Amino acid sequence: MHRVYIAIGTNIEPRMARIQDAFTALSHFGLIEKTSSIYETAPYGFTEQADFLNAVILILTELELESLHNALKILESELGRTERQRWHEREIDFDILFYDDVVMDSVSLTVPHKELQNRSFVLVPMNEIASDFIHPVLKKNIGSLLEQLYYDKNSIHLVKS
Repeated sequence: MHRVYIAIGTNIEPRMARIQDAFTALSHFGLIEKTSSIYETAPYGFTEQADFLNAVILILTELELESLHNALKILESELGRTERQRWHEREIDFDILFYDDVVMDSVSLTVPHKELQNRSFVLVPMNEIASDFIHPVLKKNIGSLLEQLYYDKNSIHLVKS
């Protein structure tokens, strides 16, 4: 079984229902071992849009990395995602943060996610469920990465634990 951390985000209503639907759908890919609380966060990149709900899950799956990535893209579509410009609103978004300790950089997929150390909306929920997890490239644990990140703590709020 592979240990995979997946970030989930949405900022199009009904946001909470979309997150809950994502949790349910992801359970078909394997065993969800841990789920972070759900956080509301300010948008990143393009800021003239609604706030996001974000969470991170740890799933144990038999799916190989490429198969999981493809399955997540299909699931995004099934859950209503419409393609838009980068950093714009999303019905649902899945990002593979870590897949075991695999390091991969291809045209279609980079694991670990290459910007996670710069994003509080990923590090805060990830820290909640795996503060000691060691980033296989940066060689630091998630708690340390969060401590090093400057972010406005008022820009991220716990919505549901």
